Amino acid sequence: MTEQKRVFIKSYGCQMNVYDSERMGAALAAEGYEIAETAEGADLVVLNTCHIREKAAEKVYSELGRLRPLREAKAAEGGQLTIAVAGCVAQAEGAEIRTRQPIVDVVVGPQAYHRLPAMVRDAKAGRPGVDTDFPSEDKFDHLPADTRPTRAPTAFLTVQEGCDKFCTFCVVPYTRGAEVSRPAARIVAEAEALVARGVREITLLGQNVNAWHGAPLDGMGPGLGGLLRRLARIEGLERLRYTTSHPRDMDDELIAAHGDEPKLMPYLHLPVQSGSDRILKAMNRRHTAEAYLRLLERIRDARPDLALSGDFIVGFPGETEVDFEDTLALVRATGYAQAYSFKYSTRPGTPAADAQTQVPEEVKADRLARLQALLAEQQAAFQTSMVGRRMDVLVEKPGRHEGQMVGRSPWLQPVHFDASPGTRGQLVPVNILSAGTNSLAARLAA
Repeated sequence: MTEQKRVFIKSYGCQMNVYDSERMGAALAAEGYEIAETAEGADLVVLNTCHIREKAAEKVYSELGRLRPLREAKAAEGGQLTIAVAGCVAQAEGAEIRTRQPIVDVVVGPQAYHRLPAMVRDAKAGRPGVDTDFPSEDKFDHLPADTRPTRAPTAFLTVQEGCDKFCTFCVVPYTRGAEVSRPAARIVAEAEALVARGVREITLLGQNVNAWHGAPLDGMGPGLGGLLRRLARIEGLERLRYTTSHPRDMDDELIAAHGDEPKLMPYLHLPVQSGSDRILKAMNRRHTAEAYLRLLERIRDARPDLALSGDFIVGFPGETEVDFEDTLALVRATGYAQAYSFKYSTRPGTPAADAQTQVPEEVKADRLARLQALLAEQQAAFQTSMVGRRMDVLVEKPGRHEGQMVGRSPWLQPVHFDASPGTRGQLVPVNILSAGTNSLAARLAA
């Protein structure tokens, strides 16, 4: 009988890391590990890191410092706590992690995490290791199928990794590598397996997901639009979403799918980053503000009820007040249901990090506050527009109050309403009663 061991996996950053953590958990389950909710009492701790946010590496080192007493306590009891750092910080820092924090036994990049179980076995035998290669084989071929019961009726499914765009502020091409797309047959098979386990909504993931160009199935249309249409044919799958996209890869087939595929939800995350053509060029975004707005017109013509989400960076090197006003103008012209906005921060190894025209911190902070005030105003207007409407909600989990359940609207908002736990995993009609900043309150419709 395989010895039962416990692993705690902490995910940082993006949804793809959440998906990767699930797959690492499945791979380690085959080695006899069960998932622990905290690091205390675990035999293995995996930090699945993200390099996008500011001071990402330092936050990982701080977390490792907090794990040191746990490791020492485990050793004092005659046990062994193995510590692994995975993900994009692992890819960027490599062996430096073990130099700075010798308590780390395993360093594994995001393209090599299928090797994690073997590396953990080696580490427990006294052979710590670092693997940040970009292997030629497909890591998904080496991961076991995840047959564990699902904890929610929604799931992520990675279809594409890496990016070839080389935006001057971004580390993704260096930590995730070039664009690679999984074949449609494997994606469909994984989606069918998820549905068989109770999943009703799938979100396709990729650093540049709408650049998906994997091998198609017979009779399938081109690109991500064709893949979405094929997935929509899976019986029992009720909803489809995808993230994150680049404006340059929104092709005609994908736009058309938004118009005539009812399982594709009317919510699109399409980052623009800036409204200034001068800054967009410096960012190497390879589109203009006008091109972005015209693209949105085409998508909204296909799907008039579509809600838009975006990303913005303020204070990019060389950004002037005129450039920033162009961003505000684009936001006013677009109308966002939600958006993520950040002050520019340098990422070592990216071209923008070496620019001599860095914007002062106080200027960045002022611009971010002004942008966020406008975005909050637009989000509030979108939330308020939901009141009085009837919509179908996919019920996900119990709410914080007795007798309450929480689901998601077609536009991704959390919706709270009174219902029985037996509604979990079902699409139920509700009437929206009121709107909060990020969520909606509702009543089950008759």
